[in-house]
Amino acid sequence: MTMTVAETVRLAKLRLEPVAGEESLQQAKLLVAAVIGAEADALMVHTWMDVTEEQLMIIGELLERRLKGEPLQYILGEWEFMGLPFYVDERALIPRQDTELLCEKALKIIRTQHSKSVLDLCTGSGCLAVSLAKLAETDLAVTASDVSADALALAKENAILNGVDASIGWIESDLFEKIPGTFDLIVCNPPYLTRPDMEHLQAEVSFEPCLALFGGEDGLDIYRRIAEGYQTRLNPGGTLLLEIGSTQAESVSALFGQTATVFNDLCGNPRVIQVQQSE
Repeated sequence: MTMTVAETVRLAKLRLEPVAGEESLQQAKLLVAAVIGAEADALMVHTWMDVTEEQLMIIGELLERRLKGEPLQYILGEWEFMGLPFYVDERALIPRQDTELLCEKALKIIRTQHSKSVLDLCTGSGCLAVSLAKLAETDLAVTASDVSADALALAKENAILNGVDASIGWIESDLFEKIPGTFDLIVCNPPYLTRPDMEHLQAEVSFEPCLALFGGEDGLDIYRRIAEGYQTRLNPGGTLLLEIGSTQAESVSALFGQTATVFNDLCGNPRVIQVQQSE
């Protein structure tokens, strides 16, 4: 049995509606496009093309995974961040658009303050380290670290995918523990979910590694540890940039004192804290 691309997308959309809601059509297009080897935005060109029985079987398997709550990004195996491709799987947190604000702030600092060295703590998929190495357009020494060897392996794969592996140093470390030297800029998107947050996770988020999500009872454990050690790791005049949860601006700012500046995301929610080291 064969079906056209248009028929396949329509049926996939109907099946996805219980888990994807308003996004069901776009997710259906992405899944079908991935199987037939086309770009989702170009599916209109292939509307009347036949989807083979084998392809239909694969699409059905992918739909079953999505209906069980598995994130679309893990099913596709690749996702975009800052316009760059990244491999994604259960080894690390899925790169999110919210984190692009942190990356954009970091790029601006690198260009205006002429930063020469950057440390990415809790690198996960490597989306920040790789994006900075790729997009900074300057001679930049990037160090990426994570306590998870699996996450670090995925980050290395993403550096190779984007052609910047030679520009990044990799260290398996629990925050600053095994990292030598000082840096002009430190960036970090740490685990910051609270215990109540973890008990009420969306089905999709529950597939992501707990290590990358849980920030302690109040979500502030990693921020406290960074606050205790960052000053000895920043060069004079250096900058610390942290992603935060939308309700954490006041509590995280209090850990860093009057040097902390909060930036909101496109939805108006607090998302990034900047801390400046004195000269």
